[in-house]
Amino acid sequence: MRNKIVIGLVLTGTWFLAVPGAHAQAAASKDSQVVSEQDIQLMRQDVRSQKKQLIAANLTLTDAEATKFWPVYDQYSAEMTKIADQRYALIKEYAKKFGSLTDEQALSLINRSLPLDEAVAQLRIKYVPIINKVLPGAKTATFFQMDRRITALIDLQLASLIPLVQEQH
Repeated sequence: MRNKIVIGLVLTGTWFLAVPGAHAQAAASKDSQVVSEQDIQLMRQDVRSQKKQLIAANLTLTDAEATKFWPVYDQYSAEMTKIADQRYALIKEYAKKFGSLTDEQALSLINRSLPLDEAVAQLRIKYVPIINKVLPGAKTATFFQMDRRITALIDLQLASLIPLVQEQH
């Protein structure tokens, strides 16, 4: 079980990852090894890069729009990464305590994770008008659709790798 959590940690770059099969296979091959913090950070960085590539490939921008959009996107991504870092810390804490997690610790983890979901929604709300200043409405909406889809895929993959609390007993 602990190895599943470690793989989940690798994929946790959370939220803005579209983890392709190659990354899933690479993580699975490390299943019997301890994954270093540096490995996890490199994987998270790679996934953020792949997310940006997915958006670039699917969001049709003029040169003028791209010049204005990408710096805003990078700022948005940096702020989203700060939230993801907090989620990653909670998952690491869960992995460390898995097998001996008390009811109070489990409740604390969920109570600290829910505000992170809200923080993501608030960040999106903050950035809709900012992005809409550099992109027309339809492209702004398309960007946020893509962002949410990629995030949903990541969250689904991550959730499938992290064992339920009650499985620790």
